[in-house]
Order: sequence, then C-alpha cells, then structure tokens
Amino acid sequence: MSAEKANITGNAVTLSWPEPDIALATMTREREMNTLSLELLEELDAALTASVAGSARALIITGQGRAFCAGAHLRYFTSEDARIGSSSFALRDRYLQPIARLFDRIETVPMPVIAAINGFALGGGCEMSLACDFRLMANDTKIGVPEVRIGALAGAGGVQKLHRLVGRGKAMEWVLLGSHITAQEALMHGLLTSVHPQDELLPAAMKLACRFRLLGARAVSQSKMAVRMCGDADLASARNIGLETLAMLIGGAEWQEGMSAFIEKRPPNFPPLQG
Repeated sequence: MSAEKANITGNAVTLSWPEPDIALATMTREREMNTLSLELLEELDAALTASVAGSARALIITGQGRAFCAGAHLRYFTSEDARIGSSSFALRDRYLQPIARLFDRIETVPMPVIAAINGFALGGGCEMSLACDFRLMANDTKIGVPEVRIGALAGAGGVQKLHRLVGRGKAMEWVLLGSHITAQEALMHGLLTSVHPQDELLPAAMKLACRFRLLGARAVSQSKMAVRMCGDADLASARNIGLETLAMLIGGAEWQEGMSAFIEKRPPNFPPLQG
C-alpha cells in the first residue's frame, strides 16, 4: 500500500512532490526574507510530518526570493505578544524554544534532509541549515551567525554545530566577528556539501535527493542516526553504536533484498520506509 503524498499550501510554507518519493518544502515569505515567524515554524513542522507520512526518500528545504531564511522574526521581539510576562525567559518559552524544537525535529526525521540555500542564510536561517544533513548553496549568497552584531547569540544550536563542522578556530572567528561567509569560503572549510550557480541549485539538490532512491530507506535512516550519535561519543561508545545499528539491520527485509541483489547481480528493489 503506497503512502499518501500530501501537498501543503500555507501562508509561509508549501510542500510539493517533484518526484513521487522526493518532498520539497519551500519557504514563501519572500517579502519578509523567510524570517522565522511562529506561522512559518508551524507550517514547516507540518511539512516535516507530511514528508514522513508520505515515506519521502529525501526532503529538500529551500526558500523563495533573496533569502533562504534571514533568521529571527525581529518584529516579534518588540510586539505586544513578546512583552506578555515582561521577561526574557517568557520570550524564550514562547518563541525561541519552538525554533529549537523545529531544528531538533529536522535533525531527527528518518529521511535525509537537504538544505538548498538559495539566498541569505543568516542567524536562525544558518542554524536551520546546520540542522539539515546536507547543505547545497548558491554561489552568489552568504551564510553566517551574525547575532553578536545585535548583542545576541546563535542560541538554537548554531555555535555548537559550527564548532563540530569547521573546528574551534574557524567557529570562533565566524561567531565572535558575526561574519557573513561567502559560499566559496564556507565550502573550503567544510560547512557546505557543494556550491552551484543559482539556476543549477535546485536541480543539484534533486539529483542528490534521487540518489537515496537506490538505497535501503531503513539503512539510511539508521545510518543517519548513528552518525549524529557518534558526534557526542568517545571512540569505544561510537564503535558500540555502529555495532548495535548493524545488528538491527542484519536479517531485516532490506538486508535480505540487498544481499540477494548483490548475489544475483541486479539492482536492489528496496521498499519505502513507512511513516
């Protein structure tokens, strides 16, 4: 029985299926530079849910206009809603925690998530891309966490993830200076998967996404989880994570199909991962 492929047309996010098993979430608040309004957070979360329910082999996240996502919705910080409770901790609970929860969910959905960074990815927009498994970027735009310029910090995981991806020295430079990093520099230091001309960005993301159609969906999902878990583990613990993950996969339907296909010298026919 095939999974239902739900399309979403929201005020801030659309979800489409350019291929039957590839989902595309597009942030559409072009005039607001796709900043992180609560509405955008809710609709992107719904897109994640629909992608999982539709057994997507991969999900691409991109934006319309000049920005992938320009970060926090700054008007929210001065709105009447933000002043309720007259506490920065109330603002944390009402606005910043939902941002962090969404980014955590992007990291933990079972399919690979590809950020197609079409325009500026600054502050929370950079942090969103860091929650994705792959980052493809247009060659004429910039990325970074410039929060220090407004007396703030990339508090939704950006500092920690930059440290892991590019090392302490470069992370210290980019975070403390609030740098706007070019695509070429970001690629050179391992922040990006690849860089493309603007008109080739989405086709490149689709080409990458389609590669996962040839692989076992459960194996990809478990491997994604293992890679993320190993980032916080010592060598012995990381090895045990790998062994436990392998033991879960051996003997399963994907493993049996993969082994049969290898022996019979034919392409494997892996089933979708059910949402």
